[in-house]
Amino acid sequence: MGGLRLLAVAFTCCWWPPGSQGKTLRGSFSSAAARDAQGQSIGHFEFHGDHALLCVRINDIAVAIGKEAKLYLFQAQEWLKLQESGHGYSCSEKLSKAQLTIAMNQTEHNLTVSQIPYPQMWHVFYADKYTCKEDNENSQVEDIPFEMMLLNPDAEGNPFDHFSAGESGLHEFFFLLVLVYFVIACIYAQSLWQAIKKGGPMHVVLKVLTTALLLQAGSAFANYIHFSSYSKDGIGVPFMGSLAEFFDIASQIQMLYLLLSLCMGWTIVRMKKSQSRPLQWDSTPASTGIAVFIVITQSILLLWEQFEDTSPHSHHSHHNLAGILLIVLRICLALSLGCGLYQIITVERSTLKREFYITFAKGCILWFLCHPGLACISIIFNDYQRDKVNYSIISKWSSARSPLQAMQCAVEHTNVS
Repeated sequence: MGGLRLLAVAFTCCWWPPGSQGKTLRGSFSSAAARDAQGQSIGHFEFHGDHALLCVRINDIAVAIGKEAKLYLFQAQEWLKLQESGHGYSCSEKLSKAQLTIAMNQTEHNLTVSQIPYPQMWHVFYADKYTCKEDNENSQVEDIPFEMMLLNPDAEGNPFDHFSAGESGLHEFFFLLVLVYFVIACIYAQSLWQAIKKGGPMHVVLKVLTTALLLQAGSAFANYIHFSSYSKDGIGVPFMGSLAEFFDIASQIQMLYLLLSLCMGWTIVRMKKSQSRPLQWDSTPASTGIAVFIVITQSILLLWEQFEDTSPHSHHSHHNLAGILLIVLRICLALSLGCGLYQIITVERSTLKREFYITFAKGCILWFLCHPGLACISIIFNDYQRDKVNYSIISKWSSARSPLQAMQCAVEHTNVS
């Protein structure tokens, strides 16, 4: 396990996941940034319902009026068409095609986005009279600090919901997930503790599986804290969101290393092992090397995917090249480990060991194929529904069920032996 600890430390040092972006935005409207990009991008939000609201507050009215400051709202599809259009629209022509416009001439502006037949992503841009000028006139003009809230209607139709359409329901989901982990802990805690104290050939496996489940439970609890705060202020606790993501990835890496070490070790030393020898973690240089190589490969792909995907709360949505490579890697691992375990099961004489191998093989295949399967299924859904599919209770429960199932078998094996 020393290699796993070293890998975890290196992973922690190399990357700390970025916090989720809140829907209460604070910053400054910048003329220079707007001129450089032909419109300063402020944020995006998936509005739904008939009474969605954009509320923006500024303090320096005189500067805003002097610069003729405005906010421009584009529907995502229309903005994409403008970006991909070959007509070569000028700066002013692009801005004129905005679906909604707000003139910044008051301290507070409330814009109701209504009559939305289905959830749509909207992009918010800032521009002023200097944005489309080619010269650098008044390039040092003063920026305008702002606070913006993007709100959807709640169950009663009032615009108090900070969650976008793609994020709605996450708060309640993580509450239920934490409750499920609590019930699991109440059921298995005593027997698990007794099995760990007893020791035996499955002692290390039990400790690793317990750690993986604790990491997953910690991830769910950190996400619940983050979304509880997010539901009130639209910002949440970004540190807790980052911590939840780190716990989840650390759990994935630990489970992957465990599965590979167990399966590769069993496969490599199967012909040399006595049939009467008790089941245990057989570690060889070859199995350890293969496990470490594949774990490092998945870690690199996870890092690549996270750095390319900057949208908030898009948990392993597998929409880029790194995500596709992760899917291919998981499918290949599921097939190879499934074949290896099948060969072991066919020659195993012990009924107890054979039952353990069968249960463990089901858990392995479920663990490896759950996320790729959901990522493929999510393609048929709309954009705002895809993250919900990847965040679904099926995904989280499958991720927890595999180590839980293997841990239950290990406890039974320890008690019998």
